Amino acid sequence: MRLFAAVLPPEDVTRELAVEVAVLRGLPGAGGLRWTEPTGWHFTLAFYGEVDDATVPALSARLERAAHRGAPFELALRGGGQFGHGRALWTGAHGDLPALRLLAERAEAAGRKAGIDLGEHRRYKAHLTLARSRTAVDTRPWVDALAGFTGRTWTVAELVLVRSHLPVSGVPGRQPRYEPVGRWALGAAG
Repeated sequence: MRLFAAVLPPEDVTRELAVEVAVLRGLPGAGGLRWTEPTGWHFTLAFYGEVDDATVPALSARLERAAHRGAPFELALRGGGQFGHGRALWTGAHGDLPALRLLAERAEAAGRKAGIDLGEHRRYKAHLTLARSRTAVDTRPWVDALAGFTGRTWTVAELVLVRSHLPVSGVPGRQPRYEPVGRWALGAAG
């Protein structure tokens, strides 16, 4: 199954972001982007890719330990940016970014210790993807519109293992569907 570790914003935070995204979708050229759905909004901590079912228990046990090693922390959505020469538009994070980065490092380490090949290590960049494009797009209008955006602060209290169900190729408008398969409280006794 296709898996990743994530932080999921609470519903009131995604509702607030949805209002901001509705404005962005009204800007000229927005129809050329593939906008992600609020039900799929998340901060990926570690992407594991295709994981054998037999590996999931070991990965889950290691993620549980990683979650217990860290305390809950404060986070908010803020601003925006782009990756890949305009191929991805995102909103960023504000708050206890060192705690978020440490949780991402622990989630990556959990995957490696469970025997998952994660490829080359990259420095973690907190982002929540809002839209994608198959070609390079000048995302400056949307990045500029997001510059003043700051969402409400919430307490990140859990680490989530998420299964990604990819859409059928060639079906316009279809998006991945995400299913939590494990949740562990941060700082809870093991």
